[in-house]
Order: sequence, then structure tokens, then C-alpha cells
Amino acid sequence: MNSRIIMGTTTVLATSVIVVGFTKYWQSKHAEKRINHVTLAKSAKPKKIATVKTKVQSIDWRAPSMPNRSYPDVNKHPNLSIEVSTKAQRVYLRENDQTLYTMRASTGRAGDATPTGQFEIQPERGLHFYNQQSGEGANYWVSFKDHGIYLFHSVPVDAQGHYVVNEANELGKQANSHGCVRLSIADAKWLYENIRQHTPVTVS
Repeated sequence: MNSRIIMGTTTVLATSVIVVGFTKYWQSKHAEKRINHVTLAKSAKPKKIATVKTKVQSIDWRAPSMPNRSYPDVNKHPNLSIEVSTKAQRVYLRENDQTLYTMRASTGRAGDATPTGQFEIQPERGLHFYNQQSGEGANYWVSFKDHGIYLFHSVPVDAQGHYVVNEANELGKQANSHGCVRLSIADAKWLYENIRQHTPVTVS
């Protein structure tokens, strides 16, 4: 009887040891898996996020609008005309159906729109003007309507003769003048020095 009790007790103890040992083994293995999982998660390299760079094209409002093309020789183009597009903010030098040169421009803004219609280059032109009422002036101006009222001229200058950079940067992008047609410095200078009186001007 006692021997059976001892044997039974021994069997229970052995079974308990096995169960406890297996439990610790199982826990240790799962702990390793958890540790390894965390380690792998920490060591995993972050994914690179692709970035898209947008290149903003800047306008050189000092230079010719078409630096790789020469201005037309007015002596070789007796039928030269000027077309102003208020929609495209461009000035086109044309002869018949051929566009000889394209200039970036800024025409009159809302409330001060550049008049549309058929005009011509008038006698009045000059190197510089300043309008105290608007607080702006310009260089290289040429009249095309109302004898000194509506002009082609450079991007604007302030009272000290400095170019107004924030407005000059809008050249060719939006209408922001007081009714005249703004051009780059180089384009306005060429027009002042070369365009002939009575050259037809169309504004649309």
C-alpha cells in the first residue's frame, strides 16, 4: 500500500516537473519570438517616400523675351504690324501671316483695361516717365493711343527709378497695368529705338 502511494507520488511529481519544464520552455520560446519580432521591427529600414519636385519657371523681365532669336530688322519688313493679346498676355510682331517675334506682356487689369481695337504707333515716345497719381513710371515708352495716354513701356519703376520687382515678376502671367502694355526692359528698349510711326497696332 505504502509503495503504491510512494510510486503514485513520484509519478505526480515527475509529471509536474515535466509540465512545469514544458511551460517554462514554451514561455521562453514565445518570449524569444516576441523579442525577435520587436528587434526586427526596430531594425527594419523605413520606406523612402518619393518626393516630386516642381520646377517653377522664372521670368527674366530684363532680357529679351526670345533670347535665342534676334529682333526683326524693320527695314526688311515694311509691312510689320503689332498684335496685342490681352488673353495670352503677349505682343506679337507680325508681317502678313508670319509671326516674327513674340514678347511677354502685361496689359490693363480689371477696371483699367487696355482698350481694344485698331490703332497705330504715334509720334510720342520717350526714355522715362513718372505718374504721381498712380505712383509708378516706366522706361522706354511709345504711344499707340490718345497721344501719350496708352503706351508700350517697360515694367514699372517707383519714384526713385527702381524697378518694382513684385510687379515685374508678373510679366506675361497676368494683366496688372493701369491700361498700358508692359514689356521686358530689353523688349521695350527695342520697340522705343526701332518701331516706326504709323505701324499698325491691334489689341484684342
